Amino acid sequence: MERLNEGLHRKLTLISAPAGFGKTTLLGEWFARASTPQTKSPAHAVAWVSLDEGDSDPARFLTYVVAALQTLAPKLGNGVLTALQSPQPPPVEAILTALINELTTLPDNLILVLDDYHVIDAKQVDDILAFLLEHLPPRMHLVISTREDPSLPLARYRARGQMTELRATDLRFTPAEAAGFLNQVMGLALAAEQVTALEARTEGWIAGLQLAAISLQGHEDPTGFIKSFTGSHHFVLDYLVEEVLHQQSVDIQTFLLRTSILNRLCGPLCDALLRRTTTPHSAAPASGQATLETIEQANLFIVPLDNERRWYRYHHLFADLLRQRLHQQVLASPVNEGSGDGRAGDGRAGDGRAGDGGTAVDELHRRASAWYAENDLELEAFHHAAAGGDIAHAADLIEGKALPLQFRGGAVPILNWLAKLPTEALDARPLLWVTYASALLMMGQVSGVEEKAQAAETALQTAKLDDKTRDLIGRIASIRATLAATQHQTEAIIRQARRALEYLHPDNLSVRTSVTWTLGCAYQLQGDRAGAARAYTEVISICMAIGHTVIAMMATIGLGIIQEMENQLYLAAETYRRAVQLAGEPPPPPICDAYLGLARLCYQWNDLDAAHQHAQQSLQLARQIKNTDRSVICELFLARLQLAQGDVASAAAWVAKASQSAHAHNFVQQLPQVAATETLTLLYAGNVAGAAQLAQTHHLPISQARVHLAQANPSAALALLEPWRQQVEAKNWADERLRVMVLQAVMHHAQGEKDRAVHLLGDALTLAEPSGLIRLFVDEGLPMRQLLSTAAAQGIRPAYTGRLLAAFAGEAQPTNTIERAALPSSLPAQPLIEPLIEPLSQRELEVLQLIAHGFSNRRISESLFLALDTVKGHNRRIFGKLQVQRRTEAVARARELGLLRV
Repeated sequence: MERLNEGLHRKLTLISAPAGFGKTTLLGEWFARASTPQTKSPAHAVAWVSLDEGDSDPARFLTYVVAALQTLAPKLGNGVLTALQSPQPPPVEAILTALINELTTLPDNLILVLDDYHVIDAKQVDDILAFLLEHLPPRMHLVISTREDPSLPLARYRARGQMTELRATDLRFTPAEAAGFLNQVMGLALAAEQVTALEARTEGWIAGLQLAAISLQGHEDPTGFIKSFTGSHHFVLDYLVEEVLHQQSVDIQTFLLRTSILNRLCGPLCDALLRRTTTPHSAAPASGQATLETIEQANLFIVPLDNERRWYRYHHLFADLLRQRLHQQVLASPVNEGSGDGRAGDGRAGDGRAGDGGTAVDELHRRASAWYAENDLELEAFHHAAAGGDIAHAADLIEGKALPLQFRGGAVPILNWLAKLPTEALDARPLLWVTYASALLMMGQVSGVEEKAQAAETALQTAKLDDKTRDLIGRIASIRATLAATQHQTEAIIRQARRALEYLHPDNLSVRTSVTWTLGCAYQLQGDRAGAARAYTEVISICMAIGHTVIAMMATIGLGIIQEMENQLYLAAETYRRAVQLAGEPPPPPICDAYLGLARLCYQWNDLDAAHQHAQQSLQLARQIKNTDRSVICELFLARLQLAQGDVASAAAWVAKASQSAHAHNFVQQLPQVAATETLTLLYAGNVAGAAQLAQTHHLPISQARVHLAQANPSAALALLEPWRQQVEAKNWADERLRVMVLQAVMHHAQGEKDRAVHLLGDALTLAEPSGLIRLFVDEGLPMRQLLSTAAAQGIRPAYTGRLLAAFAGEAQPTNTIERAALPSSLPAQPLIEPLIEPLSQRELEVLQLIAHGFSNRRISESLFLALDTVKGHNRRIFGKLQVQRRTEAVARARELGLLRV
């Protein structure tokens, strides 16, 4: 106890000893003493995880860790749990970082106990633990109880003084301790030599001492009994368990054996397993809860898992031996004997579940599965149905009441189970083939999806075409529609989606909404933005009602993209943020599209730092998704961002990376965008010939127009842009129409058609101002700056043109090929006007306009209903931003910048 208390200032306490040395008991006693007022040990809150073999799955391991922590802080780790249930969860380090950040906010000292860590057999879980220890919050302490040393850098922890160790030599009972236990605790009256002999036989092993003491309570010859067993701990334990079991009543023996299949026990679950009823002349058997309490009082190797004594588990060594006996022992009577309820075989023999080679042990698993299912613990129910060979019930559990189990964190165990089933079992139940394909698709393993879908179709060929069969046909089509969506195959999406909606049952909302989402993707690929928006909106509404957050998140992202295309940038930003909220923390990989959308919006609002941050986050997430082009899209955006910052070399590097990936993986959909970005980069680098060849090869009208402009041929550029504008206007593509209008204004300006250029620019400003677009104009460089000055001088959208002109502050001197070519040939190049350091606010522009009209400060205050001191304050800020000293200089400077209405 003292060593445990002293070790709390270190990161880790390791209790490593063979089975039965009292590791768990020691920890339980330590925490019990720490909770009493008389203790001198530091106060710590304790989160306890009792591990079993299934916890080697990293997601399940982390889920139980978070669940244990939530007993102390109920809201802690909710985002982590959401991420772990995602079909494609984020990297473990991201999950752990989010969890550690939350742990640092807890006000109290915390101990996390990982009991029986030896059952973990996964390097990933070891890596999780090593990462956690490396970044452990100062107020947190980790305790590991294990039969064997974990695969952690223990030598490093020792060298750094970060670990306290307790081992078998520390836990072994001395002869004096053995005497106290045997005679005082267990009530035996053994002589000193008998105690010494027993301690020597067991080598101070408390499990052996405890079993021996229980056995000695029924022996008249203690000395002979002590001499009767020798050998290794395994054989001693085997012998003593047999001795202990024989001393128990038949009911207790039956209870122990049959409930040994459970990892965790509670009274009602045990009652469901045993199904004992009474006859008119028999006494009522004890309830499961009462039996558990009796077993605990008898020290029969049972461990309570909560303070209320509702849930227990057997000592793992004891449970292993009980299970071994359960499988080896031919029970004297069938499991159902004495049930008196007429439900032989749980009433399932007739449906092929218990009567097709099932054993008594299988029947116990099936009863456990039924109880878990009735108590809405569907994942546990599935595990027992699978263990009991109840394929039909396991399939029903996978389907679930609302969402299939693979959408609720069960994809991995489902895939593991399906992979072990023989083909004949899958063919007999085509639903399992469909589930197989669906789970693979969720996990991003697209290569095996079509094969499983075809197997499902083959298995359904002889089935009766009833509602159930039709729904399965619809689900196969929905899987193929989603598969086609990952590959941007528009026609295949629409064909399969329509087939799915035709066959799917009207009540199958989870799959129908998924299909509708794929239709939205197809409409978006076709350019039918209105149709896509309607589909996404419908999906979001239904998914939020049924709790299908994964598809709701994807549809929300799709809706944000449509809003962005319609130049509804503020609305799109709100939608993208809502998608991020749905995704939770840490973010799952598919949310990369929302972060890239936010990056594009920040770019247009000229917040390049925020744009870069969002884009990098998007790229990090995108690279975690296999077989998709998302990383290519991110890399192209980052190239464009580098061009805006004047770094052509970095832009070219990003383009090269994107191009290599797109060609290597045959991402045909992205090849035009790769070519367009590469063309722009070549133009910025002055390689007009290379840009011309690339734009011509890929038939890119916008890129070709820019090439013509760089070749000082604006008339050819305009000839290309006009028909393209007609096409996008016919399709009602707001973003493309606005982009063409801006380019046309630049082209007319290059031809010396100033009035027409300004008129076009005015129309573009009217369309762009509600969304606050900035880079759309600033990226056109000096020609646009001159056009904006002219527009401002003519009183066209003065506030907006003032913001745009101010945005040129900090821009690099325009020296790229496009900007040089875009200067009007009939006009001399004008000297650059030094831009504002900070744009004027709307109120400052109003004050400046009145200053230009000759208003005094008092008259301005009266006209704008402002205090005189407020007006003077505005004056100071205006002069500072314009970098002038007096009113006349301010007016002159404002006219240069086009900030004043005529």
